[in-house]
Amino acid sequence: MIQANNIHKYYGDLQVLKGVNLHIKKGEIVSIVGASGAGKTTLLQILGTLDQLSNKKEGTLLVNGTETTNLNDKDLAKFRNEHIGFIFQFHQLLPEFTALENVCLPAFIKKTSKADAEKRAKELLDFLGLSHRYEHKPAELSGGEQQRVAVARALINNPAIIFADEPSGNLDSESADNLHRLFFELREKFGQTFVIVTHNKELAEMADRKLSMVDGKIVGQITVTA
Repeated sequence: MIQANNIHKYYGDLQVLKGVNLHIKKGEIVSIVGASGAGKTTLLQILGTLDQLSNKKEGTLLVNGTETTNLNDKDLAKFRNEHIGFIFQFHQLLPEFTALENVCLPAFIKKTSKADAEKRAKELLDFLGLSHRYEHKPAELSGGEQQRVAVARALINNPAIIFADEPSGNLDSESADNLHRLFFELREKFGQTFVIVTHNKELAEMADRKLSMVDGKIVGQITVTA
Protein backbone atom coordinates (compact mmCIF):
# COMPACT_ATOMS: atom_id res chain seq x y z
CA MET A 1 0.00 0.00 0.00
CA ILE A 2 2.85 2.38 0.91
CA GLN A 3 6.47 1.72 0.00
CA ALA A 4 8.87 4.53 0.90
CA ASN A 5 12.58 4.18 0.26
CA ASN A 6 15.44 6.49 1.25
CA ILE A 7 13.26 9.49 2.11
CA HIS A 8 15.25 12.63 2.90
CA LYS A 9 13.87 16.08 3.69
CA TYR A 10 15.73 19.33 4.07
CA TYR A 11 14.47 22.78 4.98
CA GLY A 12 17.40 24.93 3.99
CA ASP A 13 20.39 23.52 5.87
CA LEU A 14 18.20 21.67 8.38
CA GLN A 15 17.86 17.96 7.64
CA VAL A 16 14.57 16.73 9.09
CA LEU A 17 14.34 13.23 7.57
CA LYS A 18 17.47 11.13 7.17
CA GLY A 19 16.88 8.22 4.83
CA VAL A 20 13.53 6.83 6.04
CA ASN A 21 12.46 3.42 4.70
CA LEU A 22 8.91 2.28 5.32
CA HIS A 23 6.49 -0.41 4.13
CA ILE A 24 2.83 -0.37 5.14
CA LYS A 25 0.41 -3.09 4.06
CA LYS A 26 -3.16 -2.69 2.91
CA GLY A 27 -5.62 -2.59 5.81
CA GLU A 28 -2.89 -2.05 8.40
CA ILE A 29 -3.14 0.50 11.21
CA VAL A 30 0.29 1.94 11.95
CA SER A 31 1.14 4.49 14.62
CA ILE A 32 4.21 6.72 14.53
CA VAL A 33 5.56 8.00 17.84
CA GLY A 34 8.51 10.06 18.99
CA ALA A 35 9.46 13.29 20.70
CA SER A 36 8.53 16.66 19.23
CA GLY A 37 10.96 17.48 16.44
CA ALA A 38 11.68 13.86 15.56
CA GLY A 39 10.22 14.31 12.06
CA LYS A 40 6.86 12.54 12.50
CA THR A 41 4.61 15.18 10.95
CA THR A 42 7.08 15.87 8.15
CA LEU A 43 7.12 12.16 7.30
CA LEU A 44 3.32 12.02 7.40
CA GLN A 45 3.04 15.01 5.07
CA ILE A 46 5.44 13.43 2.59
CA LEU A 47 3.70 10.04 2.70
CA GLY A 48 0.40 11.87 2.15
CA THR A 49 1.91 13.86 -0.77
CA LEU A 50 1.26 17.20 0.95
CA ASP A 51 5.01 17.80 0.82
CA GLN A 52 7.75 16.31 -1.32
CA LEU A 53 10.98 14.55 -0.49
CA SER A 54 14.15 16.50 -1.16
CA ASN A 55 15.94 13.69 -3.01
CA LYS A 56 13.53 12.72 -5.80
CA LYS A 57 16.28 11.20 -7.91
CA GLU A 58 17.37 8.79 -5.17
CA GLY A 59 14.22 8.28 -3.10
CA THR A 60 10.94 6.63 -4.08
CA LEU A 61 7.41 6.82 -2.73
CA LEU A 62 4.92 4.27 -4.01
CA VAL A 63 1.38 4.91 -2.71
CA ASN A 64 -1.48 2.59 -3.66
CA GLY A 65 0.40 1.41 -6.74
CA THR A 66 1.48 4.86 -7.99
CA GLU A 67 5.01 6.26 -7.89
CA THR A 68 4.06 9.70 -6.64
CA THR A 69 7.45 11.34 -7.18
CA ASN A 70 6.75 11.21 -10.94
CA LEU A 71 3.52 13.22 -10.75
CA ASN A 72 3.25 16.94 -11.50
CA ASP A 73 1.35 19.22 -9.12
CA LYS A 74 -1.98 18.90 -10.93
CA ASP A 75 -1.84 15.11 -11.14
CA LEU A 76 -0.64 14.91 -7.54
CA ALA A 77 -3.62 16.96 -6.33
CA LYS A 78 -5.98 14.68 -8.26
CA PHE A 79 -4.30 11.57 -6.86
CA ARG A 80 -4.51 12.92 -3.32
CA ASN A 81 -8.20 13.76 -3.68
CA GLU A 82 -9.07 10.31 -4.99
CA HIS A 83 -6.83 8.04 -2.90
CA ILE A 84 -6.00 9.77 0.39
CA GLY A 85 -7.95 11.13 3.36
CA PHE A 86 -6.58 13.38 6.10
CA ILE A 87 -7.56 13.91 9.74
CA PHE A 88 -5.78 16.63 11.68
CA GLN A 89 -5.59 17.61 15.35
CA PHE A 90 -7.56 20.75 14.59
CA HIS A 91 -10.47 19.61 12.49
CA GLN A 92 -10.05 22.32 9.79
CA LEU A 93 -13.80 22.53 9.15
CA LEU A 94 -14.97 25.63 7.31
CA PRO A 95 -17.05 27.63 9.82
CA GLU A 96 -19.50 29.07 7.29
CA PHE A 97 -20.62 25.64 6.06
CA THR A 98 -22.83 23.03 7.71
CA ALA A 99 -21.57 19.60 8.73
CA LEU A 100 -23.11 18.12 5.58
CA GLU A 101 -21.51 20.75 3.35
CA ASN A 102 -18.10 20.33 4.97
CA VAL A 103 -18.19 16.57 4.41
CA CYS A 104 -19.22 17.01 0.76
CA LEU A 105 -16.38 19.37 -0.21
CA PRO A 106 -13.79 16.73 -1.30
CA ALA A 107 -16.51 14.99 -3.33
CA PHE A 108 -17.37 18.24 -5.09
CA ILE A 109 -13.68 18.72 -5.92
CA LYS A 110 -13.77 15.25 -7.45
CA LYS A 111 -16.74 16.39 -9.60
CA THR A 112 -19.20 14.07 -7.86
CA SER A 113 -22.79 15.18 -8.38
CA LYS A 114 -24.46 17.07 -5.54
CA ALA A 115 -27.05 14.32 -5.09
CA ASP A 116 -24.47 11.52 -4.91
CA ALA A 117 -22.14 13.51 -2.65
CA GLU A 118 -24.92 14.36 -0.19
CA LYS A 119 -26.18 10.77 -0.18
CA ARG A 120 -22.71 9.45 0.67
CA ALA A 121 -22.12 12.22 3.23
CA LYS A 122 -25.36 11.41 5.02
CA GLU A 123 -24.47 7.71 5.10
CA LEU A 124 -21.16 8.55 6.75
CA LEU A 125 -22.65 11.03 9.21
CA ASP A 126 -25.30 8.47 10.11
CA PHE A 127 -22.62 5.83 10.68
CA LEU A 128 -20.75 8.27 12.91
CA GLY A 129 -23.85 9.04 14.99
CA LEU A 130 -24.40 12.52 13.56
CA SER A 131 -27.68 12.08 11.70
CA HIS A 132 -29.17 14.89 13.81
CA ARG A 133 -26.35 17.30 12.97
CA TYR A 134 -26.51 17.61 9.15
CA GLU A 135 -27.42 21.31 9.19
CA HIS A 136 -25.34 22.39 12.18
CA LYS A 137 -22.27 24.55 11.63
CA PRO A 138 -19.01 23.74 13.42
CA ALA A 139 -19.55 26.33 16.16
CA GLU A 140 -22.75 24.48 17.10
CA LEU A 141 -20.96 21.14 17.53
CA SER A 142 -18.90 19.74 20.40
CA GLY A 143 -15.20 19.04 19.89
CA GLY A 144 -15.87 15.33 19.49
CA GLU A 145 -18.65 15.98 16.99
CA GLN A 146 -16.45 18.32 14.98
CA GLN A 147 -13.74 15.68 14.79
CA ARG A 148 -16.25 13.06 13.63
CA VAL A 149 -17.41 15.43 10.89
CA ALA A 150 -13.73 15.71 9.90
CA VAL A 151 -13.51 11.91 9.82
CA ALA A 152 -16.56 11.74 7.54
CA ARG A 153 -14.96 14.33 5.26
CA ALA A 154 -11.79 12.23 5.10
CA LEU A 155 -13.86 9.19 4.07
CA ILE A 156 -16.19 10.80 1.52
CA ASN A 157 -14.18 9.76 -1.57
CA ASN A 158 -13.56 6.21 -0.28
CA PRO A 159 -9.79 6.73 0.01
CA ALA A 160 -7.46 3.78 0.26
CA ILE A 161 -5.38 5.45 2.99
CA ILE A 162 -6.19 7.72 5.92
CA PHE A 163 -3.39 9.84 7.39
CA ALA A 164 -4.08 11.24 10.87
CA ASP A 165 -1.87 13.79 12.62
CA GLU A 166 -2.53 13.93 16.38
CA PRO A 167 -6.24 13.27 15.68
CA SER A 168 -7.24 13.13 19.35
CA GLY A 169 -4.82 15.74 20.66
CA ASN A 170 -7.51 18.40 20.97
CA LEU A 171 -10.19 16.16 22.54
CA ASP A 172 -11.18 15.27 26.07
CA SER A 173 -10.34 11.72 27.17
CA GLU A 174 -13.80 10.27 26.50
CA SER A 175 -14.02 11.76 23.02
CA ALA A 176 -10.45 10.61 22.33
CA ASP A 177 -11.27 7.04 23.36
CA ASN A 178 -14.36 7.08 21.13
CA LEU A 179 -12.32 8.35 18.18
CA HIS A 180 -9.65 5.69 18.69
CA ARG A 181 -12.23 2.89 18.67
CA LEU A 182 -13.81 4.45 15.61
CA PHE A 183 -10.62 4.03 13.57
CA PHE A 184 -10.75 0.28 14.09
CA GLU A 185 -14.46 0.15 13.27
CA LEU A 186 -13.77 2.02 10.05
CA ARG A 187 -10.95 -0.36 9.14
CA GLU A 188 -13.32 -3.31 9.65
CA LYS A 189 -16.18 -1.71 7.70
CA PHE A 190 -14.36 0.04 4.86
CA GLY A 191 -10.94 -1.69 4.77
CA GLN A 192 -8.87 1.49 4.86
CA THR A 193 -5.22 1.69 5.80
CA PHE A 194 -4.44 4.11 8.65
CA VAL A 195 -1.16 5.89 9.40
CA ILE A 196 -1.42 7.84 12.65
CA VAL A 197 1.06 10.22 14.24
CA THR A 198 0.24 10.45 17.92
CA HIS A 199 1.53 11.27 21.39
CA ASN A 200 -1.37 9.29 22.86
CA LYS A 201 0.14 6.15 24.36
CA GLU A 202 -3.11 4.18 24.34
CA LEU A 203 -3.80 4.87 20.66
CA ALA A 204 -0.20 4.14 19.68
CA GLU A 205 -0.32 0.75 21.38
CA MET A 206 -3.70 -0.18 19.86
CA ALA A 207 -2.18 -0.09 16.37
CA ASP A 208 -1.04 -3.18 14.47
CA ARG A 209 2.46 -1.71 14.46
CA LYS A 210 4.05 1.13 16.41
CA LEU A 211 7.00 2.86 14.74
CA SER A 212 9.35 5.00 16.81
CA MET A 213 11.18 8.00 15.34
CA VAL A 214 14.26 9.70 16.70
CA ASP A 215 16.12 12.53 14.98
CA GLY A 216 14.65 11.97 11.50
CA LYS A 217 14.92 8.19 11.44
CA ILE A 218 12.72 5.23 12.28
CA VAL A 219 14.69 3.52 15.01
CA GLY A 220 12.37 0.72 16.06
CA GLN A 221 8.99 -0.91 15.68
CA ILE A 222 6.68 -3.02 17.77
CA THR A 223 4.23 -5.38 16.09
CA VAL A 224 1.09 -6.13 18.05
CA THR A 225 -0.07 -9.73 17.75
CA ALA A 226 -3.63 -10.78 18.51
